[in-house]
Amino acid sequence: MKKSVNDIRQMVKDGEKISFLTSYDYLTAKYEERAGIDMILVGDSLGNVELGYDSTIPVIMDEMISHASSVRRGAPNTFIIGDMPYMSYQISNEMAIMNAGRFIKESRCDAIKLEGAGEQICERVRAIVGAGILVMGHIGLTPQFTAQLGGLKAQGKTAEAAWRLVEEARKLEEAGCWAILVEGVPAIVGKAIKENTTIPILGIGAGSHVDGQLIIYADMIGYYDDFTPKFVKQYCNVGEIVQKAFEEYISDVKECQFPDDNVHAYKIKQEEADRFEELLKEKKGK
Repeated sequence: MKKSVNDIRQMVKDGEKISFLTSYDYLTAKYEERAGIDMILVGDSLGNVELGYDSTIPVIMDEMISHASSVRRGAPNTFIIGDMPYMSYQISNEMAIMNAGRFIKESRCDAIKLEGAGEQICERVRAIVGAGILVMGHIGLTPQFTAQLGGLKAQGKTAEAAWRLVEEARKLEEAGCWAILVEGVPAIVGKAIKENTTIPILGIGAGSHVDGQLIIYADMIGYYDDFTPKFVKQYCNVGEIVQKAFEEYISDVKECQFPDDNVHAYKIKQEEADRFEELLKEKKGK
């Protein structure tokens, strides 16, 4: 049965931790759903992980929708959240509603996520929620705002900065966010945000006291090795396995070990093979 926002809320009410992973393609989403993941984020981190950009900034709506659509096909019963890319919601309420609506309509995601806080972002949240769309907030380390943050650095490391994050979470809840993702903050700050709000609080590098955990799937399986954040736990090293397989394949091809015609080739009946040889000789002789 397909998970809904009510299922997620019930998990929080029951004290059950929420498992949350990113995905950007059909195959990964299929395996995540088979494993029993609660929620999937089609993050604009696909800019780094899938598209090879050096940040999330270049990602556009068409790319997000295309990837989110493939994720939905791979995980038809999972609660899926689509990440609003840079400048798809900041300009105006009208643009924010249009892009959020397009995201939901074309990709069939269940909700959207947007980064940032402050009155302008809260205004966008109110507008999108007013259009009947579920909005997840995102505070703390917000990659779309790295220029203002001075880089990809942990946030809330002073008492004043920590308190601002608590206030930001409360204001986003008041604006209508059904949940908030908190990224890159000390565990004590994640705990305070959880205790000062009434909506689901998900963490990515925000400690253990929040309602659930998000991680970028390529980090946890060792597939993306350009940079590994402090908060990542690596469960396997797919990158090494894949590279070794590629190297063995190249060696087999170079040394004529693959394909083996007795194993990897299609067969033809002997009488048809004999007739074919005769045809070759006949045609060649003309």
